Amino acid sequence: MSETIAATHEKLVFLKEKIGYAVGDTASCLYWQTFSMFLMIFYTDTFGISPAVVGTMFLISRFWDAAIDPVMGVIADRTETKYGKFRPWILRGIIPFTVAGIVLFITPDISETGKIIYAYVTYTVVMMVYTMVNVPYGALLGVISPHSDERTQLASYRFIGAFTGNIIVQGTLLALVSFFGKGNDRLGYPLAMTVFAVAAGALFFFTFASTKERVKPPKEKSTIRTDIKDLLKNRPWIVLCSMGLMTLIYVSIKNGAMLYYFKYYVGDQAAAAPFMVAGTVFSILGALSTPYIVRFIGSKKATFIVLTLINAASMAVFYFAGPKDFVLMYATQIIGSIPGAALFPLIWSMYADTADYGEWRFGRRATGLVFSAATFSQKMGWAVGGALAGFLLTIIGFVANVAQNDATLSGIRHMMSTIPAAIALVVIAISLFYELSDKLEKQVGRELEARKATAL
Repeated sequence: MSETIAATHEKLVFLKEKIGYAVGDTASCLYWQTFSMFLMIFYTDTFGISPAVVGTMFLISRFWDAAIDPVMGVIADRTETKYGKFRPWILRGIIPFTVAGIVLFITPDISETGKIIYAYVTYTVVMMVYTMVNVPYGALLGVISPHSDERTQLASYRFIGAFTGNIIVQGTLLALVSFFGKGNDRLGYPLAMTVFAVAAGALFFFTFASTKERVKPPKEKSTIRTDIKDLLKNRPWIVLCSMGLMTLIYVSIKNGAMLYYFKYYVGDQAAAAPFMVAGTVFSILGALSTPYIVRFIGSKKATFIVLTLINAASMAVFYFAGPKDFVLMYATQIIGSIPGAALFPLIWSMYADTADYGEWRFGRRATGLVFSAATFSQKMGWAVGGALAGFLLTIIGFVANVAQNDATLSGIRHMMSTIPAAIALVVIAISLFYELSDKLEKQVGRELEARKATAL
């Protein structure tokens, strides 16, 4: 009887841990989704700087932010506290994370040059603080459990948390801006962001308090140089990073164009909110179904290819929607959201597998570096995609807060559909080179467990 109670207790604890890990991505996405979907149009239509300037700033600031990800990973790997390696950084980053997010959306009454400087400084700072928290948070996935299938489940929970954050931002941000600003978006944005920032801080504290780090690195000493050398010889990780980079490029271009699409092509910016929420609701279904889809198809690589292909097809069809053709808009959004969402828990589970592969091949484990360098590649994709969105808006002749001509509207439609679809096909081509099969994953897991048992 006592054994049954203990087993049930352990199960409840682990469920709480899954939820605790998941809400960390809810906190992250209160920022990430705001930046991905709303920051470009905030800077051009409220803050008052051109899309080309914004695109350049995104490229420079995000490149710098991405470059420090591996540094944060190395620091976290070498952190030793009673709370573990990664959880302490989540706790330490809560207050600066909260404050920086609010300051970012303040619009000072200064010259255009002053605004550009202010935007560069505040955006760079907020992304550095985001890295301080999010890199250790991502690496935490690799040390909560040593089992690949459990990490896939954790990744699914994580992205349910992420999509919950997305729904909150998509469904409420514009309403909060309107409520607090009462027509003055320069006031509404920072007040709305205050609500998100405080909520994010509270959620990150729950993540810190409810999770455990169970996977310990081998006792062998390693240097930063050997860790980096091992990483660059980890071929599955390199391919996976390339896949992640290109995926974030096409997602960022589409996200960057979405509010422009509804404001200028559909003629109703508010209509973007239910459209985004509908996609995210079905994204949760996609994230939940990831483990089952993998089991049905039979391998993570094949699953990734199939999901990306369906997502690409749905984006391509979206181009044919007219400004009032909401049935086609919603149908393609829903059909594309399920496989598109399932991709992200899948790819992060695959990153954890590459960390195992690196330990198996080289006898050293650098979980923080593996995940932070993976985050680096994805942020690079976000940087390039965000910059391309700004540059493409300039190329197609976009001018803020005026009616757009037919060529500009056609360009915005392509940014929402055919351009990201074409890049998704490139992702599929890259994924063909991923060589860490399910059979090899199981072999790696068995041999690592045997080594640890022998060491004991």
